[in-house]
Amino acid sequence: MIACTIAGSDSGGGAGIQADLKTFQELEVFGTSVITALTAQNTLGVHGIFQTPASFVQAQLKAVLDDFDVKAMKTGMLFDAAIIEGVVDVVKELNIPLIVDPVMIAKGGASLLQQQAVEAMREHLLPIATICTPNIPEAEVLTGRTIQSQQHIEQVANELLALGVKYVVIKGGHLQGAFAADAVYWKDGYFSVTTPRVETKDTHGTGCTFSAAITALIAKGYSVKEAIIEAKKFIHLAISNPLHIGNGHGPTNHFAYKRAAGNVEVDIHDSK
Repeated sequence: MIACTIAGSDSGGGAGIQADLKTFQELEVFGTSVITALTAQNTLGVHGIFQTPASFVQAQLKAVLDDFDVKAMKTGMLFDAAIIEGVVDVVKELNIPLIVDPVMIAKGGASLLQQQAVEAMREHLLPIATICTPNIPEAEVLTGRTIQSQQHIEQVANELLALGVKYVVIKGGHLQGAFAADAVYWKDGYFSVTTPRVETKDTHGTGCTFSAAITALIAKGYSVKEAIIEAKKFIHLAISNPLHIGNGHGPTNHFAYKRAAGNVEVDIHDSK
C-alpha cells in the first residue's frame, strides 16, 4: 500500500516529512512525499524556514499522483494560503482519503502557518478533508473559540464538522489530568480513546506521527475508527518509550510500536 505526506522537512528528524515517512515504514506502508518547506530545526526549536513555491508543491504532488496508486494522503505544515489552495486544486476531485493535521506552531514556539492561511484552511482544505486532527490550541485557532471543558470540545468539533470535515479528532494532550483522551466526532456519533498521560518533554513530532499513523492505517484498509484507535496505540508507545535524543523537546520513538507488537491497553468509550 502507498501513502503520501504533504508537509515540511524537519532537519532534526523528529517531526514533519521525516516523522511521517518513519511512521509509514513502521506500519509497512510505502511512503511518498511532497515537501512544502525546509526548516533548519532541532529539538531546541526552529531556526529558519525556506518555503517551497506553491507551483513546485503542486508539481511534486502531481508527479506522485501520476505514477503511484496512493491509497491515503495527509497534510502537515502547509505554511501559507497559496500552498493550501494549490494542494486543494490538485486533490479536490480525487477519491483519496485526506487526513489534515493543521500544523500551526512548533514545540519550540515558532509559527509554522501564516495567519492568513488559517482562513484558507477553513474555506478550502477542511471542506474536502476526511479526518482533521487538531490539538486544543489548533482547534481554538480554527474556530476562534476557547476550550476549557468537554462541552467546549463538542461545540468546536461540531463547528469543524459544519465546514465539511467528515471526522474530527480533538487531541487531549494539552489538557490536564492523569489521562490523555482524544475525542472523535462525526455527523452521527462520537467515541473517545484514552491512555495514561506520560510525563515527558520528549514529545516533538507527536501530532505528525499520530496523523501519519492514521493515514498509513487508512491506506491499509482499516476503518476510520480502527485507524484512530491503532494510531493512538502507536503514539502512546512512541511517547512512553523515549529515545532521549537532543537537548530540548526530544523526538518520539518510532520503533516502539513494532517492538511492542502494538501491545498496549487503550480505553474506548462510545457515548452515541
